[in-house]
Amino acid sequence: MLYAALQQLRRKYPDALFTMSPIYSGLRGSERFDAYYKQAELALLPKAWLYHYGFHLSDIANLVPKKIRQLYGLVIDKEVDVVIDAAGFSYSDQWGEGSSLELEKSTRRWRRRGCAVILLPQALGPFTSKYSKKSIAAVINNVDLVFAREEISYNYLIEVVGERANISLSPDFTNLVQGIIPESFDSRSHRFCIVPNHRMIDKTNQSESDAYIPFLIKCANYLVKKKCSPFLLVHEGEKDLMLAQKISKAVNGVCPVVIEKNPLQVKGILGTCEGTIGSRYHGLVSALNQGVPSLATGWSHKYEMLFKDYDFQEGMIDVLGGDDLFREKVDLIVNPYSRMNIRSKLIERTKVLKKQSEEMWEKVFEIIDLRYKIKKI
Repeated sequence: MLYAALQQLRRKYPDALFTMSPIYSGLRGSERFDAYYKQAELALLPKAWLYHYGFHLSDIANLVPKKIRQLYGLVIDKEVDVVIDAAGFSYSDQWGEGSSLELEKSTRRWRRRGCAVILLPQALGPFTSKYSKKSIAAVINNVDLVFAREEISYNYLIEVVGERANISLSPDFTNLVQGIIPESFDSRSHRFCIVPNHRMIDKTNQSESDAYIPFLIKCANYLVKKKCSPFLLVHEGEKDLMLAQKISKAVNGVCPVVIEKNPLQVKGILGTCEGTIGSRYHGLVSALNQGVPSLATGWSHKYEMLFKDYDFQEGMIDVLGGDDLFREKVDLIVNPYSRMNIRSKLIERTKVLKKQSEEMWEKVFEIIDLRYKIKKI
C-alpha cells in the first residue's frame, strides 16, 4: 500500500517532500531495522512521532532547533500539509479500541493545524463499543475523505455516523501497481504459490487455529501429488517464516520456501504463478488483479469482500471443510480449463476495479490541490 500510494502521489506532485512516522508496534528484532531501511530507501523523511499511554508527545521535537532538525531530516507536525492514511486494517474492535482512539486524537491535532487528512481505501470496523463508536465518529468529522474498501466496511461506518459526503466506497488501490519479477526467480519450478499468515492462528477461533497448519500441509501435499510445483512465499515477517518452514518440513522439503521482502517483487512473483492459495490479503490482491486464480482462507470480512469484488466468491475455502470440498476447490485452480475461465473473469473485473481506483485518486488530488491553493492565498 505504501508503494502504491507513493507511486501515485510522486507522479502527481514530483516536487513534494514525503515523511512517515516510524513503524514500531508488532515488529521484533531485526524487523525494526528492516522498517527503517525500507523508509530510507523510499526517501521518506522521518516524522517526529511519540504516542504513549493515550497522549501525543510529538511536540517535544519542536524544542529541537530547526537547523538541527533539517540536518537529520526530522519533520514535525506543523510542517505537514497533507496526511495520507493507508493503514490497511487497523481501525476495528478486532484490534481493540486503541487504534481508533489514537486516530481520533491525531485527526483533532491535524484539523487544528489546517492539514488535509485522507484515509485511503481500507477495511474498517466493526465498531461496537461506545468508545470506538465515539472515536470513529470524531474521526469522520475531522477528515476530508474516508474510503471504505468494500460494502461491509462502508456499512460499519454509516451505522455509526450515517451517510456523509466525505465517506466513499473504493476498492483496494494496489491494483494499479506493476510488479517486478526478480531475476533469480525460476517460474518454471515455482508454479503454484502458498502464502501463509500467522493471523489465521491468533485471530481465529480455536478450531480454525488448530486446523490451519494441517490444512496448509494438506494443500502442499495435494499440489505435489498433482505435479503443480508448489512453493511457499513469505513476505510478512518472522512468524510467517516459521509457519512456512514448518509446512515445508512436513512435506519433506518438496515445497520450498521463498522469502521476498520487496512488495513489488512479491507482486511480480505472484503474477508468474498459475495459481495461489493464501491467507495474506495483499498477496491475494496481487494475484487476483493479475488474473491469477486464487483460493483464500481469511480471518475477517475483508477476504470475502475482496473475492466478491472479483466476482469469484467460490474462491473462499474453509480450513474446516471436508476432503471432498477441499479437492473440489483446489481442482478449480489446478484444472487447466477451469483455471483459464477464472483467469478471463479476473482480468475483466480488474479493468473495472482499476478504473475505480483511478477515480479515487482524482478525488484525493482535488482535496490536495485545494489545500495548496488555500495555503498560497
